[in-house]
Amino acid sequence: MTRRPVRFCARSIIESVTDLATRVAPPRAPLLRRAVPALLGYAAVRALGLAVLAAWSAARGKSAYTLLTARWDSLWYSRVAELGYGYEVRLPNGDVHSNLAFFPLLPWLERLLHAVAPLSYADAGFVVSLLASLAAATGVYAVAEHVYGSRVGVCAVLLWAVLPVGVVQSMAYSESLFTALAAWSLYAVLTGRWVSAGVLAALAGLTRPVGAAVVAAVWVAAVVSFGRERGAEHAPGAHSHERTTAPTPGASPSSRAPSRTPDAPPASRITSAASDASAAGASSYAPGASSAAYAPVWRRALAMALAPLGAAGYVLWVGHRTGKGPLGYLDVQAGWRNGFDGGYAFARFVADKFTSFPSALAGLGLIAGVALLIWLYVTGIRRHQPVELLVYTGVVLALALCASSYFGSKPRLLLPAFPVLLPLACALARLRTPRSALVTAGLASAAAVYGAFWLNGSGPP
Repeated sequence: MTRRPVRFCARSIIESVTDLATRVAPPRAPLLRRAVPALLGYAAVRALGLAVLAAWSAARGKSAYTLLTARWDSLWYSRVAELGYGYEVRLPNGDVHSNLAFFPLLPWLERLLHAVAPLSYADAGFVVSLLASLAAATGVYAVAEHVYGSRVGVCAVLLWAVLPVGVVQSMAYSESLFTALAAWSLYAVLTGRWVSAGVLAALAGLTRPVGAAVVAAVWVAAVVSFGRERGAEHAPGAHSHERTTAPTPGASPSSRAPSRTPDAPPASRITSAASDASAAGASSYAPGASSAAYAPVWRRALAMALAPLGAAGYVLWVGHRTGKGPLGYLDVQAGWRNGFDGGYAFARFVADKFTSFPSALAGLGLIAGVALLIWLYVTGIRRHQPVELLVYTGVVLALALCASSYFGSKPRLLLPAFPVLLPLACALARLRTPRSALVTAGLASAAAVYGAFWLNGSGPP
């Protein structure tokens, strides 16, 4: 007798929350307002993770805040912020761990915040990471919403939050900062804001070595847009007055420029179809819908020139500092036993897991994880994700999986590859709200326990 009232109550709560989200973020609201439901969900997941971490750490007599701000890479970043570059540790085996391996943007921001606020360098790193994680979540939503619609955008943010290594998003590490810059650079390319894309790509290149992925995405997207524009100019019956102009910055997806050909359906029909696809959690992208092409040539050329300045500038500076020329940064990474071997060392690491039964389970898990990543990436290709997302994701995956050292950190290095989650976000968006909420809650709980276990254990996840 009680099932019907309980089901009715749950349904009423869900409908009330949905109505509130619609009022807070109507479809034609500014992007930041539309992202409010996603950010609220993201904040809830991160709060759960931090609460579990605090409880677990207290039970073990440790400080959760110290684990987040003053261990492992966090110490290296705060030392760079305080003392600058030049510190190194020489190990008995001859390896040299130099702080030149750590890119400068996060330490610069820590130093700036320390100078203007009564915060230690470690505290400043935590604040920067906190703000950057919110900016990253908003950027992930912006990209996913632009390609697949608002519901998929919310699901993409939640999936990024509930990753097993999601606790890193709250640490004084550079992953959140880099993901924020990368996501917004990709969104700028998708919406035709080329100069902004180039500047953000340059900043991403000052944050992590994988900034090369953002540079590659900007360059490939620009070259593809040149090719499409040239093809449109030489198409039979094409005239200059039929070409579409770049969208107005800040315009919503429903107010983009009309079709390039007279035979295309009316704009109202396109908008209606896009709305229907968004509501259904559409899982494909129409290549012609990208607004990255047909911007002024000089803007695209300037973006290509700006994008590599951050990474190239720092790498060249390290080479000058070490006296070893343009390859000096590679020598610094070699001192940490980091390199790129095409995945050979990682394959050997996985193969070694099969020498005993317990570790063989871990080996099977690693193989399944890599296979899942490849399958998701191929699914993105089959569903015609924008080329800029495919290039970015491909480079991030290649650099993470094919590095020759620190195998335990590979999941963390994959954290910025958020576009690989879009097929899963589409699948989650197609579920009914109660079921998708249940799945997300389960994943968030598992991620919270995993993060607390590892930060109180052998090291960062």
